[in-house]
Amino acid sequence: MDSVRERRAFAVDAVAFDLDGTLLDTIHDLTAAVNLLLGELGLSPLPVDAVQTMVGKGLADLLTKALTRARGLPPRDGEVAELLPRYGEGYASILGRETRLFPGVVQGLDRMRDAGFALAVITNKTSRFVQPHLVHAGIAGYFATVVGGDDAAAKKPDAAPLLLAAARLGVAPARMLMVGDSGNDVAAARAAGSPVLVVPYGYNEGAPVQTLAADGIVDSLQAIADRIRRA
Repeated sequence: MDSVRERRAFAVDAVAFDLDGTLLDTIHDLTAAVNLLLGELGLSPLPVDAVQTMVGKGLADLLTKALTRARGLPPRDGEVAELLPRYGEGYASILGRETRLFPGVVQGLDRMRDAGFALAVITNKTSRFVQPHLVHAGIAGYFATVVGGDDAAAKKPDAAPLLLAAARLGVAPARMLMVGDSGNDVAAARAAGSPVLVVPYGYNEGAPVQTLAADGIVDSLQAIADRIRRA
């Protein structure tokens, strides 16, 4: 990514963040829940690094990929829908147990909130799990709105979640910076007409962030505050 794009500053009124892999390191909880279900099905557990490449498009997609990897065959028709409630029960029982904030998140959120930017979370994670994660991590109070994976008409990489968040915040999509960790976030931002930055430490479905058509890469949320100004 060229240095001009890396130095670009953004005139925005709001900043929206992906959850898993951007704000919170949730991979150990996600893996534990996947392996709990696989164990109930008599299948061998998957390693954390394998599950990490499966995260990004919601729990149904994660479960589809995990079952395919564990069995060597895709799930039968309707199986994922049948198993999702069981997976959800297991995930709810361990949610937050091993989840941690990434370095710089609180400091970055403090700087952006204090500067007057409206903040949002836009995630493909099922809505009922989002607020508990934010509360457990102690950051729920920073966000004016939260868009979960079943709140909009479609999930990222569709533009719908970003457009919904912008409407709730009362800002134009072009004045809302999206911050994420994968191609889902970049594609959704591009479809919505929003600028987008990516962090290099998250869950990118195996595609290095350097290969994504984002407007820049930031090492942490603290660095974002230096790249934005009020529109």
